[in-house]
Amino acid sequence: MTSDVRTLPTGFGRLWTAQTVSSLGDGVSHAALPLLALTLTRDPMALAVVTAAGTLPWLLFGVLGGALVDRWDRRRTMWVMDAARAVLLAIPAAAAALDVLSIALLAAVAFLLGLGGLFFDTAATAYLPDLLGRDPALLERANSRLRGAQTAMSGFAGPPAGSALLALGLAVPLLADAVSFTLSALLVRSLPALPRPVPEVRESLLRQARVGASYVFRDRLLLGLALRPAVGNIAFLAVETVLALFAHDRLGIDTYGFGLLLTAEATGGLLGAGIASCLGRRLGTGTALTCTAAVEGVAILGLAAAPNPYVAGLALAVCGAGMGATMVLGPSLRQAIVPAHLLGRVASTSRMLAMCAAPVGAILGGWLATTYDIRTPLYAAAVLLLAMTAVTASMTSNRRVEAALRAAAPAGSPDHPASKEPALESAPDAL
Repeated sequence: MTSDVRTLPTGFGRLWTAQTVSSLGDGVSHAALPLLALTLTRDPMALAVVTAAGTLPWLLFGVLGGALVDRWDRRRTMWVMDAARAVLLAIPAAAAALDVLSIALLAAVAFLLGLGGLFFDTAATAYLPDLLGRDPALLERANSRLRGAQTAMSGFAGPPAGSALLALGLAVPLLADAVSFTLSALLVRSLPALPRPVPEVRESLLRQARVGASYVFRDRLLLGLALRPAVGNIAFLAVETVLALFAHDRLGIDTYGFGLLLTAEATGGLLGAGIASCLGRRLGTGTALTCTAAVEGVAILGLAAAPNPYVAGLALAVCGAGMGATMVLGPSLRQAIVPAHLLGRVASTSRMLAMCAAPVGAILGGWLATTYDIRTPLYAAAVLLLAMTAVTASMTSNRRVEAALRAAAPAGSPDHPASKEPALESAPDAL
């Protein structure tokens, strides 16, 4: 039986449900936390501190967190982090009910939620390949469903629900998110216990973290997969920084229209996640990744030149589709080829690079708009995305992808698609 006709195991349904519920809660808190902060202060820097606090754990502990996840039981890590975040959210909820909520408390909660998310996301990324037997086709299907649910819940349903719940009371959206984490923890706790990876020789945490990071930088395919979201974040944050101003000044879009513009992007993201597996099968994963990256660059170019809101919405939808497909294909490939005992560190290293790139893009977008014109960050982002596509195309080519999948497959595996093809000679991937 080939992987194309194999079904996802029952355990995946529980994992999907857990992450869907948790994503809904994330969407609620994503809208509620800034609005809560706005009830306490109008100082832009104070508001920025609350926003930045949630991303800080990835910058400080990204690689170390991956090393710890590679030492720990991954299922236990997931449900413990969810349970801890549920308890954590009860603190600001109580503070809001007692009218003692503060910016400092919100920033601390955002930081700790981000830290819990770091461990949960890394453990989930490492757990999924073991649950699915490291089957490339199943991983693409699973990640497509997970990504689609995440986009729908955190991008569509969660934010308006958070705003509506906030009208019922400051503590209500926080309690709703706590409930979502509790349900997720119970579902994850019921997942099958899987054998842990063979432990390495006991080494210091720092050394294990360095081993994981160097594994990414020495492998051309993994480095190419890591560069795409890193460079992409620079480009997309440059656009996001000025998008509201661009929409208002150049396209004449009001606040309601801007919400619709963002909805168009999220709709494209859902479509991209849904067709990712089909693209991978028809074009090959490497070619599909190159095409989606090129589509993103061309779409941003179209957004910069858009003469009206309708063209801008179409451009953002196309860009969202490219991003949605990329965020299914890239992680699925990484999960299929990285050894189980290194997957936590490799995933967290790649995520950390992307997170570190985001503030660079925000600063770049603001500087270009201030120094030149409001369209300049969009044109610069398009050029950056297309240049990145050209640079990484050979690093993530079909030939290299097939060789990596063949090397990672169990010897003599009849289910591996590449096992039916003659072996390809390829140069070592070390830089």
